[in-house]
Amino acid sequence: MIKDIRRVTIFAGHYGSGKTNIAVNYALKIKEETGSAVALADLDIVNPYYRAKDSTDKLEEHGIRMISSPFANSNVDLPALPSEAYAIIHDENTYAVCDVGGDDRGAYALGRYRDGIMKGDYEMLMVVNMYRPLTRTVEDVLEMKAEIEAAAGIPFTGIVNNSNIGPLTTKEDVVKSFDIIDEISEKTGLPLRFVTVWDKIYPELSEEYENLIPLTLQERVW
Repeated sequence: MIKDIRRVTIFAGHYGSGKTNIAVNYALKIKEETGSAVALADLDIVNPYYRAKDSTDKLEEHGIRMISSPFANSNVDLPALPSEAYAIIHDENTYAVCDVGGDDRGAYALGRYRDGIMKGDYEMLMVVNMYRPLTRTVEDVLEMKAEIEAAAGIPFTGIVNNSNIGPLTTKEDVVKSFDIIDEISEKTGLPLRFVTVWDKIYPELSEEYENLIPLTLQERVW
């Protein structure tokens, strides 16, 4: 079960951190647990390979509204953002989940919504995968954090530990990540919001550890 759901939840992190998969799963879980209106805004204008839009059919089957750039999943790579995203930021009757691009350009895009986001009930979660090349050390993660916050003008409020190596991930791989994530939490002052794990190994971990959220592996992404 998700604890303390905020009305606007933003997932940001480096390329390959898994933020898009988390955003899709998180939106589905909010819908399942609350039955309320949920919208997923794909604000990733820099990733030509996988976007949350790829899961549109699945989301719509569960009654979740998908909002994305008209250029998503095309060969056009322009900083075009959906005007509908402004509406859900201010709609108090809808839970909004936002997937943000993985560099400062993507974070600049998020900055366009800054005023509306910071006036409301939001959280901005830093997704960390210690097994990715650019976020293997505490220093790497701190640098990434500073770049995204500076570009977006919005501070992170928590951390999501999504350390994995895709379908090869074992229980030991997940547990091995705990120490470095704890150090990141200590140095940034950000709480660990939750740990995301592949649903196939979730049962092995859930008996010993708390604050876990199982993830279904979406097509083409982990």
